[in-house]
Amino acid sequence: MREIRLKARAKINLTLDVTGKREDGYHLLETIMQTVALYDGIYMKKLEKPVIKLKTNLPWLPTDARNLAWKAANLMRETFGIKEGVFIEIDKRIPVAAGLAGGSTDCAAVLVGMNRLFGLGLSEAQLEEVAGRLGSDIPYCIRRGTVLCEGVGEVMTNVAHPCPDCYVVLAKLPVSVSTASVYKQLRWQEIEQHPDAKAMLKAMEEKDVAKMGKLLSNVLETVTIELHPRIAKIKARLMELGAEGALMSGSGPTVFALFTDRAKARKAAALVKREFALKDCLATRTYRVRRELRGEHNNDRNKIQHQYK
Repeated sequence: MREIRLKARAKINLTLDVTGKREDGYHLLETIMQTVALYDGIYMKKLEKPVIKLKTNLPWLPTDARNLAWKAANLMRETFGIKEGVFIEIDKRIPVAAGLAGGSTDCAAVLVGMNRLFGLGLSEAQLEEVAGRLGSDIPYCIRRGTVLCEGVGEVMTNVAHPCPDCYVVLAKLPVSVSTASVYKQLRWQEIEQHPDAKAMLKAMEEKDVAKMGKLLSNVLETVTIELHPRIAKIKARLMELGAEGALMSGSGPTVFALFTDRAKARKAAALVKREFALKDCLATRTYRVRRELRGEHNNDRNKIQHQYK
């Protein structure tokens, strides 16, 4: 294999709670993450020279060691003694700095791509271990699907009854939100209303998107909405347009909304994009990973390759 193409998919947080804080300053989380169909296109090709070349369709994105995808390729080369180089081209479709794990999912896709291109034969569990060295969201972006993440994100439990298929509107304000700053300002001990992850899991088991919509909850909204009140206005407007529920993803500023009707989702995305003058506003859908085919911690590379696309 000399080249490979992969789809690095975005995520949303159906629930996001902060349950404590470690001595090193990292917050402890309980969050249900869900992959959506929106993706960045990743193209990778082997190079004879021992270099990493990175190109993106956004000229202002860094293409050196500041980019997580570059770091992923470099870590794989150093860890597994890869002598050849690699060219990586990223077609960015996921909004940047949006709370959708755009950088993390590109990084995860490059780890998967390096594993396949250079025939390393690493299992999903081994890739997740490598991913954990690069960031807390990245192991999830290797696994994908509906996953309960705890700790600082590294303790992952696959959900027995994953999120039912539904449509998702993503609406991003044209502002920059610092995740580190949001967590620093979060008064987690004073939060009175916490997400009910167990109830959300039950609603997914019942395939009840309406109930899921009522249970969407993210404690980080207490910080980010104070900084950017239009997030609350976008949520309210999406509800008026027929959403079952609306919530900020991650530390923001993207709002997502769940719909059971495709036409309603598309219409809502078009209206919100126009009314709020948004560059990034679109309708997509949830993405399901068929784990029964690929296996948990399976070292059968064909199965893993078949499912990661």
